[in-house]
Order: sequence, then structure tokens, then C-alpha cells
Amino acid sequence: MTAILSQIETTQEVFIQGLIEGCIKQERSAQERLYKHFYPKMMSMVKRYTNYHQYHLAEEILNNGFLKVFQKIETFGHKGSFEGWVRRIIYHSIFDHVRSTTKYREKVVFEEKEQAIPEIAVQKMEYDDIIQLIQKLPENTRVVFNMYIIEGFTHREISEKLEISEGTSKWHVHEGRKQLKAKIESR
Repeated sequence: MTAILSQIETTQEVFIQGLIEGCIKQERSAQERLYKHFYPKMMSMVKRYTNYHQYHLAEEILNNGFLKVFQKIETFGHKGSFEGWVRRIIYHSIFDHVRSTTKYREKVVFEEKEQAIPEIAVQKMEYDDIIQLIQKLPENTRVVFNMYIIEGFTHREISEKLEISEGTSKWHVHEGRKQLKAKIESR
């Protein structure tokens, strides 16, 4: 079984390497196959940051990210996974969009209390239900909440990427938890 998994991984790596080489040569078919290969995972990531009713916006952000991937593919240094490299570029595309379209207001958190969500309520919900509730948060709060809770960024990293203060980042996470708690409890 281990040998089969190893062979599958090797085949996958050869496939991706062939696509990379084709993209460097600007072959449209290689670009299309690369796009289709990573589309599901990257679109899933982008959707976490956009309102689920705005599919066209998610596609625009994703396409801008893939354009950057194709423009910078020669710089991929094979020092990590190619998927991780693509993911970082798509993140930058998301953050670029957020910075250009929203204005974060400075918020001060006077009290840093966790908004505990009853465990029994969460256990009854499916992952997709929780993601849908997160997508209903206000845009600024949703973006920061996703970055902190789902992606694991620190408040310092969020403040640097979105050009906001750490206090504003903390406020958005606090506000997101408070709103999610209310939405879950009302179910």
C-alpha cells in the first residue's frame, strides 16, 4: 500500500512539473490544465473570504491570482510544494482585493473576553452550515475572522497584510465570535 501511495505521489509531482515547464513556455494548454487542477482548492479558499452570493467576485479574485501565478511561475524555486506557492499568491490576491475595496475602521477592544459558543449547538451543525454563517458576517469582520480562526494568522500578521492595527484585528475577531454565537444560538 505504501509503495502504491509513493508511486501516486511521484506521478503527481511529474504531472505538476510538466505543467510548470509548459507554463514557463507560455503554453495555453498547460496553463489551462494547471488552472483546472488547482481551481477547486483555491476557489474554496477564496470563497471563505467573499460573500457566498458574490460568486463572480470570487472568480475575479481567483483569476487575478492565477494571472500572477502565470506571470511569476519562473520564480518558483522548488523549495516547497508548488501548491503552497500557488496558495500564497492567491492569498495575496485576496488581500489586495480587500485592501483596495474596503476601509477598516479603527476599533478598540476594551474587554478581550472569549465569546464561547455552546458546544452542543456546534456539534449539531455541519461544516458547510458553519461556513455559511461565517460568510454572512460583514466583509471586514469575515476576512479578519477567516484569517485568524481558519487560516491561523496572528493578529500581527493580519495587521501587516491588511494594513490595520492589531487592535482592529482583535476587534474584528471578537465581533465575529459574538455574531456567530448569536447566529448559532438562534438556530
